[in-house]
Amino acid sequence: MASKKMIEIFKERKTIEQVEEGNELAPKFDENGLLPVVTTDAKTGQVLMLGYQNEEALRLTIEKGEAYYWSRSRECLWHKGATSGLIQKVIDIRIDDDQDAIWLNVELQGLEASCHVGFKSCFYRSIPTGNIKEEIKLIYKEEEKTFDPQDVYGDAPNPTKL
Repeated sequence: MASKKMIEIFKERKTIEQVEEGNELAPKFDENGLLPVVTTDAKTGQVLMLGYQNEEALRLTIEKGEAYYWSRSRECLWHKGATSGLIQKVIDIRIDDDQDAIWLNVELQGLEASCHVGFKSCFYRSIPTGNIKEEIKLIYKEEEKTFDPQDVYGDAPNPTKL
């Protein structure tokens, strides 16, 4: 049985015009093979998270229509929601002008949250500005968690590196 030939969706970067004004997908992955990805809620416009994609994660996101990332802390491919049920269905994928950053606009499935800490957004705190004479105290912008991480993840290790 003949194997399917994988379509080469990422083009070689040749010219500034091709990258900035052409219609070829020629992403520029950083020295670690990653692109930063900003993810927003399609319903509200709220920024949910900042993640990273390698070539495989970007390819799978395009192919499957669900968000895949590269976990820098676990050093592995990560299908968002595979463990937690917090699937991100992709509504729109955009790439910036020089093709070195991705914006995913997603529809949240399941508990309608993205943050492993239990909040809807990973950006649940604000940094006050204008006075650095006092100790800075972060201000919670989301008062309540959407879910209890212990119920969703159990005793799985926390992915945050200290």
